[in-house]
Amino acid sequence: MSAPALADEAAEAMAAGTTVAELRADKRVRRRRATLPYVLLAPGIIWLVVFFIVPMWSIVSTSVETGDMDTGFVLSWRWANFGDVWSQWHQQIIRSLEYSLMCTVFCLVLALPLAYFIAFKAGRWKNLLMALVVAPFFTSYLIRTLAWKTILADDGWVVHAMNTLHITPLLSGMGWTYSDNSVLQTPFSVVCGMVYNFLPFTVLPIYTAMEKIDPRLHEAGQDLYASAWATFRKVTFPLALPGIVGGTLLTFIPAVGDYTNAVMLGGPKTKVIGTVIEQQMIGTGGNIPYGAALSVLLMVGTLVITLAYIKKAGTEEIV
Repeated sequence: MSAPALADEAAEAMAAGTTVAELRADKRVRRRRATLPYVLLAPGIIWLVVFFIVPMWSIVSTSVETGDMDTGFVLSWRWANFGDVWSQWHQQIIRSLEYSLMCTVFCLVLALPLAYFIAFKAGRWKNLLMALVVAPFFTSYLIRTLAWKTILADDGWVVHAMNTLHITPLLSGMGWTYSDNSVLQTPFSVVCGMVYNFLPFTVLPIYTAMEKIDPRLHEAGQDLYASAWATFRKVTFPLALPGIVGGTLLTFIPAVGDYTNAVMLGGPKTKVIGTVIEQQMIGTGGNIPYGAALSVLLMVGTLVITLAYIKKAGTEEIV
């Protein structure tokens, strides 16, 4: 260290009322404290780079390649791939979005009263009810989905009851089924399976948000002669909104790319974009760049819808 630097350091120590050695030790401690957050963040950053950024770049770069399975694929920046896949499979993309939106809406309709009851009315049965909500996770996703094939079988009691109540002709008229006496291999059966599989993802965040609401706020609403509906609309719903937004996103995002329910409970008319991507990526005669382009389109579309929804939920328009 040069003489001027030593003099400056001595002057700084004198101004701080300490010695040069103590000043240097204090600087070392502060440097370590400033470095510690980056050290703690390093594993997470490395994880994101290796398992998110790199695979994302791989998918994006693959989507603009050309070639075939025999000669291989070359990065040629062919942006026309996106136009090609949209023209061929836009119906499957739109169908996937429709099914996921319907699944999210139905899950929300079921989850709101269920979460409200568990949070405020269940009492000592609260833990048991929450265990029942997450009980489907104790078994395989495939087994849960296959169970609905038995539940919605043509000779099952569910379809029999729906026929007796004339529900199946109504669903057929709405385009949700293709026959007055059968519901399998239709949009109705696919959405039923999706709602069952994704409902816990909607219930848990909403319940968590409602559990944090102070019950005295409900009592205050009653003291002000507010009805139960008015209390829910003005107090419970706004305070539970973060959980509602989180729950619906946790449902919508995985539902967009889900194709297990469409394959097991649906038919040729319920083919979704996840099935097309799987066939292009690993199927015989598939086109890997086309599969990657479909993945990018699906990701971008989901991201746009998600950001628009979050922006909408951050305003008073949704309340």
